[in-house]
Formats: sequence, C-alpha cells, structure tokens
Amino acid sequence: MRWLSLGAGVALVAIAFAAATRVADTREGLISEVITLLAGLVGISLILYGLFANTRPSAAAAHAARSTTTEKQRTVPTANALVIGGGGIVLSAVLLAGLAISGGVLWAGLGLILLLPMVAGSTYLCVRFLRSPERDWTIDLRRLMSRKEP
Repeated sequence: MRWLSLGAGVALVAIAFAAATRVADTREGLISEVITLLAGLVGISLILYGLFANTRPSAAAAHAARSTTTEKQRTVPTANALVIGGGGIVLSAVLLAGLAISGGVLWAGLGLILLLPMVAGSTYLCVRFLRSPERDWTIDLRRLMSRKEP
C-alpha cells in the first residue's frame, strides 16, 4: 500500500508540474491552475503517507499493545494533567485575545483554526482528569518538569 501511495503521489506531482506549464490568464489556464494546486496537494499528501506511514503490527504485537494499553488506562491521573490542560486553555485564550486586539476578528478566527488542536488537547486533558473515577489531586513538579507524564 505504501508503494502504491508513493507511485500515485509522484504521478500526481508530475501532473501538477505539467499543468503548471499551461497556466495562463484564460479560462483553460485557470482550470490548469486548479488542477495544479489540487494535484500537488494530494500528491504531496500521498508521498508523505507513503514515506512515513507505519506498517500494521502482527497479531501478537497488536495483542501485546492492547494489554499494555489497558494497564496504562488503569493508572490514576494526577493533577498534572489538569495543570497542563488548564495552562493550554489559558495560553490559547491569551493568544487569541492578542490576535483579536492587534489584527482584528478575521485574524482571531484564523488563529482559532490554527489553535484548535491545542485547545482540543488541553480540554481533553482537563475532562479526562475530572471524569476519572479515581483522582490524585497532588501536583508533582518533578514529574511535571521531566516530561514523563503519560
């Protein structure tokens, strides 16, 4: 599958380069420009997928991964997750307020789109901690600074 993705990606990038030679200020040129942009986008995406996608693990490795996942899920979350999640939400709010003040509503909207994964991750950390049946309300600064938080 990876080789097929690489081949299709290279072919689409070649089509994009060929269509780029036809770009002009006419109707056909605009169609060529759209083909160039879309073929280049999909081609680069397929090339990246082909290069960096992991192969599927064997059945034994998948079973071992599932058993370690269930062991990790049984750990009691500490308040470190709440601190990191809350800090991410506050940081994104400060950044969006700065964009809204200096750049306007449109720039704040673009910033919100760019910061959406960070906001979602921070919210997930907070909700996971608050919905956990068992919580450890201690904040371990050594563990927080060592970046070994699961």
